[in-house]
Amino acid sequence: MNRRSPFLYRISQFISVLLGARFFVVVFYTFALYVSTFFLFNQEESLHRFVFDIKVHGIILCSVLSVASGGLINQFYDLEKDKIQKPFRSQLQSFLKQKYFLYLYVFLNAVSLGVAGILSYRIFIFFLVYQFFIWFYSHKLSKIFIVNNLTYVSLTLYPFFGLLVYYQHFSLKLFWMATFLFLILWMVDVMKDILTMRPDRIFGYNTVPLKLGIRNSIILLSAVLLLNAGVADKIVASLPFFNYLVVYFSLSALVMIASLIPLWHFRIQRIFWLMNLLRLWIFVGVIFMLMNGIFEKF
Repeated sequence: MNRRSPFLYRISQFISVLLGARFFVVVFYTFALYVSTFFLFNQEESLHRFVFDIKVHGIILCSVLSVASGGLINQFYDLEKDKIQKPFRSQLQSFLKQKYFLYLYVFLNAVSLGVAGILSYRIFIFFLVYQFFIWFYSHKLSKIFIVNNLTYVSLTLYPFFGLLVYYQHFSLKLFWMATFLFLILWMVDVMKDILTMRPDRIFGYNTVPLKLGIRNSIILLSAVLLLNAGVADKIVASLPFFNYLVVYFSLSALVMIASLIPLWHFRIQRIFWLMNLLRLWIFVGVIFMLMNGIFEKF
């Protein structure tokens, strides 16, 4: 392929990098960080001050680079597992040698820490800790029962927590929103583990479905769905007036309860669609947050 069509080969290598760095996840992550920062955490700054707040943009840039590098190191450690579970993706990624993924991983982390160091030593330490735990998760924690799911979700939310600390805007409403998102991400990760039970068993990943079995995992997921429906009701009660977020979390309670139906009529294909429905619902939540922020601020 290299001799016959070098252009296509280069395109394949480029796609390999995008898949390794989880490009589309990174794009959504960037969008979610900006929306939540300006419309949720930032309660005082005008749009003009926000646009020219170099520290905020720097923190978001460091977060995005760290997430992208995390995708690269994770695919490096999951290479053999992905050959079984994601053969097409693994084939695309084979166009680029693994050493180049590692080079890019080191480069992205170095740029992230360089930017963080310019901003402040506290931000540098914050992202140094973040990058260490991303590596440690891929290297060790991803195979430890319960710890793997909790660490994955915590690392996903880590940059949002950093921006919340930066703005020092803490409230009961934000606590319940963070809880709601945490539980959805945890359920998505456990459902992913249901779909990858075979390679997980082969390569020694101690996941919830492998330890508890399918039936007990379904019971646990059902309990968390009902719990999250209650959290959504709590959020609605904490909001001061009717707005887009009230609509979203009211619908969320219904979505959580309705999700019990495909969960209890267990089929692998239904778990796959339910997992992606919950992922889509997170995206819908960001859109509702954006519309609510525009309505309130402008």
